Amino acid sequence: QVQLVESGGGLVQAGGSLRLSCAASGRNFSTYSMGWFRQAPGKEREFVAAIGWSGGSTDYVDSVKGRFTISRDNAKNTVYLQMNSLRPEDTAVYYCAATGRYGTMLLVLSAYYYWGQGTQVTVSS
Repeated sequence: QVQLVESGGGLVQAGGSLRLSCAASGRNFSTYSMGWFRQAPGKEREFVAAIGWSGGSTDYVDSVKGRFTISRDNAKNTVYLQMNSLRPEDTAVYYCAATGRYGTMLLVLSAYYYWGQGTQVTVSS
């Protein structure tokens, strides 16, 4: 029903910035809440950021607050993750996801129905 494709990952030095994009197929993108998760080598996938369908409500994991910004452009069916002041511990595969849920459940991986393929972010020391 929903296809998600991430892009924008790459290699960056510590302190640098990247902007990830997630393009969604089909219609009704604006009815979905969107999230970003990441998975580092040897670790479980973890919540990073989420944004409600209206774009007015956002949540972040504590470790990225003040550094990352999630946004969406419903006209382009795209959600973004602007990542500034990157740290080596941010290195991971980043995944975008979509769900019809909202509120607290957006912080939980199992709340999401659709997932992209992931994009690699590597931050060098």
